[in-house]
Amino acid sequence: MSEPERLRTEEARIRRAYEARHDDARYSWLARGQQLIVQGAERGLLDALRRAGVDALDELRVLEVGCGTGHWLRAFVQWGARPEHLVGVDLLAHRIAEARARCAAAVRVAVASGAELPFAAGTFDVVLQSTVLTSILERGMRERVAREMVRVLRPGGIVLWYDFFADNPRNPDVRGVRRRELDALFPDCEIHVRRVTLAPPLARALAPRLWPLASLLSSLPVLCTHYVGFIRPAGTLLGRCDT
Repeated sequence: MSEPERLRTEEARIRRAYEARHDDARYSWLARGQQLIVQGAERGLLDALRRAGVDALDELRVLEVGCGTGHWLRAFVQWGARPEHLVGVDLLAHRIAEARARCAAAVRVAVASGAELPFAAGTFDVVLQSTVLTSILERGMRERVAREMVRVLRPGGIVLWYDFFADNPRNPDVRGVRRRELDALFPDCEIHVRRVTLAPPLARALAPRLWPLASLLSSLPVLCTHYVGFIRPAGTLLGRCDT
């Protein structure tokens, strides 16, 4: 099978997997476990931006690869980014339609593959990926997406990262990205990540009844399943790094 055929096959598999998750109640904002997970991810992403030397977002151009219905694009507006500086892409047309309906009118969203980003090199200051790479099982496509994210970065730009490092034995459609693979996917880059997010099955079991305990356990790296942080091509500093 040729590389283009492998990419198309993998993209079709990803579309099927995410269609099956449509309207899954576990991902509702009204679910306490989801609140714990997403609020923790938000704190982690903001901390990663700070550690990368970002002290204001209003002049930065941001791309989200795999933007879904636009949650993080809307969050970036709340954090101070200008809507006209935000772009999101996703494989699923209905998710892009929802993102377009929910985001500010100036936010640009489009159906596109992370393996073939329709942007010129050096376009963005920040490229965010949140639980995208783990949804890609085909090694070659993972490598293509990683290269594309770096390609579209401006000098000094960063890939903002939030994703599983642990496998989920209950979900065969995802596979964790561990630190060794991160190093291989982003050669010649500085990689600064830390563990966050209480294991989702535990978060969803505890948060509805024992929120303080679930919140406390979220601070223990040994119980966490995700990396959050930033990746930056070596020698192109956007700002300080005080990890």
